[in-house]
Amino acid sequence: MNIFSDFHVAIAAILDSIKASGRLPETLDYARFVVEPPKDAAHGDLATNAAMVFAKEAKANFANPRQLAVEIAAALADLPNVAEAEVAGPGFINIRLKPSLYADVLRAVLTDCEAYGRPQGRGALAGKINVEYVSANPTGPMHVGHGRGAVFGDALANLLAFAGAEVTREYYINDAGAQVDVLARSAFLRYREALGETITIPEGLYPGDYLKSAGEAIAKQYGRALLDKSESEWLEPVKAAAIDAMMAMIRDDLAALDITHEVFFSERTLHEKINGLSQIDKEINELRARGLVYDGRLPPPKGQLPDDWEDREQTLFRSTDFGDDVDRPLKKSDGSNTYFAADIAYHKSKIDRGFTTLVDVWGADHGGYVKRMTAAVAALSDNKVTLDVKLCQLVKLMRNGEPVKMSKRAGDFVTLREVVDEVGVDAVRFMMLYRKNDAPLEFDLAKVIEQSKDNAVFYVQYAHARAKSAVRQALGAFPDLVLSPKALAAAPLDLLQDEGEIALAKAIAQYPRLIESAATAHEPHRIAFYLYDLASVFHSHWNKGKDRPQLRFVNADDRNSTYARMALVVSLTCVLASGSRLLGVSAPDEMR
Repeated sequence: MNIFSDFHVAIAAILDSIKASGRLPETLDYARFVVEPPKDAAHGDLATNAAMVFAKEAKANFANPRQLAVEIAAALADLPNVAEAEVAGPGFINIRLKPSLYADVLRAVLTDCEAYGRPQGRGALAGKINVEYVSANPTGPMHVGHGRGAVFGDALANLLAFAGAEVTREYYINDAGAQVDVLARSAFLRYREALGETITIPEGLYPGDYLKSAGEAIAKQYGRALLDKSESEWLEPVKAAAIDAMMAMIRDDLAALDITHEVFFSERTLHEKINGLSQIDKEINELRARGLVYDGRLPPPKGQLPDDWEDREQTLFRSTDFGDDVDRPLKKSDGSNTYFAADIAYHKSKIDRGFTTLVDVWGADHGGYVKRMTAAVAALSDNKVTLDVKLCQLVKLMRNGEPVKMSKRAGDFVTLREVVDEVGVDAVRFMMLYRKNDAPLEFDLAKVIEQSKDNAVFYVQYAHARAKSAVRQALGAFPDLVLSPKALAAAPLDLLQDEGEIALAKAIAQYPRLIESAATAHEPHRIAFYLYDLASVFHSHWNKGKDRPQLRFVNADDRNSTYARMALVVSLTCVLASGSRLLGVSAPDEMR
């Protein structure tokens, strides 16, 4: 049950009746108006801008939007669950609901429980969505910044799947190019070290100790056979072994965060030539045949020229035809393909696999790359596939307000695994989502394990544990009570009259709308914010019971009120557990 979409339907029906009277045109796009919580809760439970949105269409028969709003409000006031509908300002409508409607909401929650909030009808997502996230270069362990993108992408995939979409979780392995050659040379040094040599790691190679295990694995596989070979002979087998070792480590790091991918796509496959052509070459040729690739010169960039600027004829993609600022090169001066050319071929593979929406989760340092990639996807799909790039800002790792020192294992950064091992999966996942992805994040290792209201993950988990303790107390007072969600749907919910109880029911009622809006906007952080706010409403009402015993959830002298309040409490646990599950965070029954 989604009261917001239900009232959207009700208002659409009212508009239909006005259309039938000939005072509104037949063609009204009902997707244009919204039903949402009012900005000020004192104004009611719902607000709509329907009269304002259709002011132009209503002009012939209504003097102003307020006149249309008055007619809509009058019809709304006649609905059985509406206590009051008032027009505010130039034509906004505030709606106050009867408490009995929130009893219906709780029954819907208890009936569905785990499925409550899943969008239905026009609110459900359709189509195949590819969410590509992490995609860290396989040159070392994941750092905390990678972790933010990993958690964001995983939670987003959970959310989109819950909202009805067919979701594929994908990792793009950057296993081609100069950086993996550097990895191979670094691993070869560790191979020699594993065979007993004393090594010095020169500048430009990866110094981290994490490569020792890769060197040992290569030594175990090849013995001393590679020592007498030239680099051209050992580079490819060492590269393959090193990438395998790094990806195994990355998979383990992701598993520690409860993250898995269905697809690991190798960039190297795009470069492999079949009948003399790579997949990248094929895509460039196809774009050229469509007139979207040409040979030409780019104007110099504005301002001071970069050191690598070359005024030369280049192979260019017409990205300006699709909203980009400048056409983009597909070939380097040495004739090899640019990274952008490879990315074009990669995204074409996603389109060919039937995805209707692509979501790429990137680090903030890739912000300048968004326009060209969006243009490429538009061109490759004839504007039929949408690309949404989500940028994750940097994570500043702190301890009691002080920056954390670098890792001994990684050499120049703190590994994600070290953080997970120290504070736990739940703290990492929740706090990575407790800021919008494009906002910088300070992650304080001391604060995220505090047991206080200031620690959001503790505060939410404590709400679930507290609610579960209330259920145990109720069973202690009334052992014969059946407190399963479906049984509680028959509880006397009309006994829930206190403003704190109604406030909690209202907060629970917002969950379906929250799911729809978060899924549509690709913003899983909204769920984390909502869970914290929901926990706050619950804790606030719980604390009132300390001074006013009649408000406590369990009253040993009143079986019926206890039963009704258990329906409220168990509804809360359904929503807290559901939202936590989407974030990949546990909802414990007890806190110790």
